[in-house]
Order: sequence, then structure tokens, then C-alpha cells
Amino acid sequence: MRNLLTLNLMSRVGKQPITLPSGVTATYENGILTIKGSKGELQMSPNPEMKIIIEESIITVKRPGDSREHKSLHGLTRSLISNMATGVSEGFIKKLEVNGVGYRFQIQGKKLNLSLGYSHPIEYEIPEGIELKTDEEKKNILIVSGIDKQLVGQTAAEIRSFRKPEPYKGKGVKYLDEHIHRKAGKTAAKTA
Repeated sequence: MRNLLTLNLMSRVGKQPITLPSGVTATYENGILTIKGSKGELQMSPNPEMKIIIEESIITVKRPGDSREHKSLHGLTRSLISNMATGVSEGFIKKLEVNGVGYRFQIQGKKLNLSLGYSHPIEYEIPEGIELKTDEEKKNILIVSGIDKQLVGQTAAEIRSFRKPEPYKGKGVKYLDEHIHRKAGKTAAKTA
């Protein structure tokens, strides 16, 4: 019963039409969907079995059958197209925070220099299509932005992976809204 319920929910996502924001245009030619907006242009080649219908500013995704694969592809394709439309009109942002004595972010041209308590600084090559900047007020916050949701998330995850936050003092790189479950140290455990 539960599996049937989740399958129905997956297909509900795919059935919803995508309304393009104002200033965003979409074209579907030769199996490639192109969406243009004020922030840029994104392209995608959806699964050829999925039928993409563009009518004025509304995109609809149709599936050929009710098989499990078609249902999951239906929802996935619709979500990817929706993310593309949001990306070219508004963009996506992830915020990272660094905590620790001497830990810092420094942007130099196309590279991000990270001082994270190692014996050497880490140089990270900023991917094409990603913009990095530090917060004006708090220098320990890094803002990762771009039009491709997957690329923004992957870039933020790669930067975080250089020094994941540890549970005792909370030192490391974490997402701004991430909650770290803190542990008591050995001395705190003895006194308790």
C-alpha cells in the first residue's frame, strides 16, 4: 500500500504544468530544451520518451505510459525543467559559514583560498557559471550563487568537504542553516 502511495505522489509532481516567470522563454528543438532568462541560458536534453509541450509561457511534460520508470522520469523531468526556469530568472544561493581560529575564505580571481587549520592553504578552482563572494558584514560567511541548482549545490558541498564541522567545538565549514549536534568533551563528561 505504501509503495502505491509514493508512486502516485511521484506522478503528481510530473502532472503539474510549469508556468514560466515573465522574461523567460523556452524552446524545444532536436531533443534539446533551451530556457533563457535575465540571468542566463540553460540547456538540457530530457529523456526522449518524455513529451515536452510548450504553449506560450506554460510547459507541460507528458509520459508515454504508467510504468514505474516512466512515472519516476515524469516527475524528475518536470522538476529539472522547473529548476532551470527558476535558475535563469532568480538564480540559486547556498551560504557557507567557517568557524575556527584563523579559519577564513579568501577569493583571488578565479580561485578560492581556504585557510582551514592545515599546514598548507587549500586552493579551490571556481567552476564556470559559479559566483563566490564573502558577506559584507560577516567575513566568515561565503555566498555561492549561480543559475544551475545542481552545480551550486555541488560546489557548496565540495567546499564544505575540505573541513567538515566537528561535533566538539564546531570548527570547520558548515551550511549557514545547518545544525551541528554538539558532543560534550572528556573534561565535561568527568565533571558530570
